[in-house]
Amino acid sequence: MRPPEGWLRAGVVGRPHGLDGSFHVVQPVADLLAAGADVRVAGSDRRIERRAGFDARLIVRLQGDRDRTAAQAMRGQEILVARGGAPELGPDEWWAEDLEGCAVSGSGREVGVVTRMLALPSCEVLEVARAAGGDALLVPLVSDAVRGVDLERRVIEIDLRFLGEE
Repeated sequence: MRPPEGWLRAGVVGRPHGLDGSFHVVQPVADLLAAGADVRVAGSDRRIERRAGFDARLIVRLQGDRDRTAAQAMRGQEILVARGGAPELGPDEWWAEDLEGCAVSGSGREVGVVTRMLALPSCEVLEVARAAGGDALLVPLVSDAVRGVDLERRVIEIDLRFLGEE
């Protein structure tokens, strides 16, 4: 599910960690979850008071939460960050939300639509629901596989030959 317009998904509140209101973040986008960052959880605007762990296994506590019960009550809620508060992206970097729903084409033909971006150990990949049906196509976000991204037109051009699809 896409976040509301103007917001980025930074993760999901996971299980509590300890007794002080801290919790694990599931599917974290570490760059968006810095200590002091403003976030929205369950419709409430909050500030990250504590950040621990490492990028793939973040632990966070929100300002005002002081016990395990508070963390447990938020479990399963999305953590959102306003786009205006997000760090600047470099060239050839995109937020997952911007790529989801883009049409994918290659060799002059329609391939499908991006359903989500996945973070694999070696690189991030786009999961593409094929227009012709069948198994999803996984497209690594590397220059050999992705020839171009046009967010204004919502189109991604890929190299089918590199992906072994021709």
